[in-house]
Amino acid sequence: MELEFTDEQQELRASVRNFLEQECPIALVRSVVEMGAAADDLWAQMVALGWPALTVPEEHGGLGFGFVELAVVTEELGRAVAPGPFLATVTQFVPAVRHGGTPEQQARFLGPVAASGATGTLAVGGNLTARPVEGGWALAGTVRRVLEAERADEVALAARLDDGWGLFVVPGSAVRATPEASLDQSRRLATVELDEVIVDDERALGVPGGAENALDRAVEEAIAALAIEMVGTCQSIFDVALDHVRNRQQFGVPIGSFQAIKHKFADMLVALERARATAYFAAATVAEDDERRPLAIAMAKAAAGEAQRLIAQEGIQVMGGIGFTWEHDMQLYVKRAKSGDALLGTAAHHRARVARLAGLG
Repeated sequence: MELEFTDEQQELRASVRNFLEQECPIALVRSVVEMGAAADDLWAQMVALGWPALTVPEEHGGLGFGFVELAVVTEELGRAVAPGPFLATVTQFVPAVRHGGTPEQQARFLGPVAASGATGTLAVGGNLTARPVEGGWALAGTVRRVLEAERADEVALAARLDDGWGLFVVPGSAVRATPEASLDQSRRLATVELDEVIVDDERALGVPGGAENALDRAVEEAIAALAIEMVGTCQSIFDVALDHVRNRQQFGVPIGSFQAIKHKFADMLVALERARATAYFAAATVAEDDERRPLAIAMAKAAAGEAQRLIAQEGIQVMGGIGFTWEHDMQLYVKRAKSGDALLGTAAHHRARVARLAGLG
């Protein structure tokens, strides 16, 4: 398994970072949080650069890159706390359609993502059910904590059938998406409700009742991407705190010169690099379809959750009272990292999953 970045991947990282530093300053994130701005211009620029097409197959108009390239972009988005539909569309909706859909369905739903930045999201974990009706399916139920559901053009839904699970693509206009209060207001969550919504057979991905494998793969990719995004955000928390202790002085010297502060940063760095290495190993298992993929992804999400807990706590503490205030940007990074831990399974949930997959419980 290749664990070194290629020159092309390093160039991709540099170009993404340069773009986000120019077009997604923390002031933009604050405007989204404080004034509810939609960051549509940022998304439009990402579309122009081809980012939504990153992992869409070339035959459907995409760039056909692998998961490691997606991980590189996603880490930089986490580092910038970038708002918008990228995570929901590219790391959730696209994998659901790519793994679950027929070639014709992939062309229908992924082509617009690659060509014009059509947005999507994935709704799993609720009580959705599907029953056959003439010419299609009737969907009913509720799913909470669906990412960017209010503005999604399409919503991929996992629904229980009598004989298994089905994946369905429903127009965003056909579902009722109610905004949820969340810690991180730069990332929109919603409760999605369907009341006997009828979709035609062509919107049932693959074979209805046989979507378990596609659903598992899509959710795994979403979890792996979320873990690497959290790593990027933790890096920013570390950097902001490090800059503070280098410049804040007491007794005529920077507080970063105190041994107790050095110990904190050593622990933070170890947790951060552990989470990064684990997340990129998980990305490599996805890219190479390695049999260790489920275990690696659970380990990555657990490590990312543990890293954010330590780094957020120590990052705020070394900054004193200012790190806890609304006026300082630290709170934006901490909220993004904390919300990432809560989505798609906490660190505790994934530690338990690691134990099960390793045969320990």
